[in-house]
Amino acid sequence: MDAKNKNVLVIGSGISGINAATLLGKVGAKVSLFDANDKLVIDDIKRKFIEETDADIYIGELPQSVGESIDEVVLSPGVPIDNPMVEEFRKMGARISGEIELAYEYAKGEVLAITGTNGKTTTTTLVGEICKNYAKQRGGDTFVVGNIGNPYTAVALDTKDDSMVVAEISSFQLETTDAFKPKVSAILNITPDHLNRHYTMENYVRVKERIALKQTADDVIVLNYDDPYTRDFGKRAPCRVVYFTRLDTEGAKAAGCDTLYMDGDMIMYNDMPVIDVNDMLLIGTHNYENVMAAVGMTYAYGVPMDVIKETVRSFKAVEHRIEYVKTVKGVDYYNDSKGTNPDAAIKGIKAMNRRTVLIGGGFDKQSSYDEWIEAFDGKVKYLLLLGQTAEKIAECARKHGYNDIVMVNDMEEAVKKAYELTEPGDAVLLSPACASWGMFTNYEERGRIFKELVLGLKE
Repeated sequence: MDAKNKNVLVIGSGISGINAATLLGKVGAKVSLFDANDKLVIDDIKRKFIEETDADIYIGELPQSVGESIDEVVLSPGVPIDNPMVEEFRKMGARISGEIELAYEYAKGEVLAITGTNGKTTTTTLVGEICKNYAKQRGGDTFVVGNIGNPYTAVALDTKDDSMVVAEISSFQLETTDAFKPKVSAILNITPDHLNRHYTMENYVRVKERIALKQTADDVIVLNYDDPYTRDFGKRAPCRVVYFTRLDTEGAKAAGCDTLYMDGDMIMYNDMPVIDVNDMLLIGTHNYENVMAAVGMTYAYGVPMDVIKETVRSFKAVEHRIEYVKTVKGVDYYNDSKGTNPDAAIKGIKAMNRRTVLIGGGFDKQSSYDEWIEAFDGKVKYLLLLGQTAEKIAECARKHGYNDIVMVNDMEEAVKKAYELTEPGDAVLLSPACASWGMFTNYEERGRIFKELVLGLKE
């Protein structure tokens, strides 16, 4: 995209939209920023801009005269591509793209990109740390961007030819990519999620596979051999495939690709020992998979194995992902607010090794909770439920013979009840299996509030 002197409309006034508008202003575009939420205040939106940007801001309804002049439309991730307004611009011939695509077209350097239903943030953060340590040897900058909370557009113009860009890419962001071409990509797993947006699993899988859309034989994709969707994509991927597996070493090796696998407690790359999981600070088998993916990506990129090993050994869990908070009267409290779907929450409860009071519930993304309930495996002492999905989850739990359910009105009541229902040696885990919307701004706010309440408990 050469946006100079073009009329570009950015839809969405969140962090992605603000930074997309800022970048467009810097490259000489005539920028309009629109948000359909008529409850917003234009002056409040203006205050979100860190740098002064000459953008016309519209809320509620876009004037027809403005819409008719638009050449390009940049969507924030929260705006569906089948939104009627977007469809109308498409019919008018305007180019439709997204914040990731915009940033990529103005950025320099090479991209390592991660997608998947679960594990993206941990894997992206670890890949970023490995690349930062590698940069100390080779020079250049490392930028960790995307769905992890730092918009790509915020740093695109700061990148150089020797920069490494590590990007967490959601399915919402992949919908609007076209030229985006990672040097190394990864699809960690694909399980049902966001079906209220993508409608079917077939659509969701197809969108995830777009991460490799423009990759060629000179590029690499790291795939989970244990996941049927990603294993199948390995047969069709347009680039070199590296598999990782925790469950089927022989099958993965037989596929004829480089393979990361578990030999007892040792993570292996082909026949090369990488690290004993007992030497890692990360806990849980799902994190072994995240580590294998990160090792596969960075080694394929050319990072020396000694740099990879040392970084993995010292890497701690990211905030809101089975994050240890505090021990109160012999009870350990864990914040897994990023468990925003049942599959992520399954990984959370599987990481617990003792009787656990589990806090769940939230916004309904039309998920099924059967497998999550089945994964309790006798460990869940009480299930505390809040939010829109509380009754739906309770009904599912009772169907599976689980009845130790307590309904709560909010997070404060949930933490208070958990405090009352535990005894020394237990754990309390916030792992909602649902999105945070409706009760919280995002999962980060939900996790922070949980931690504040736990830190305020009496010893």
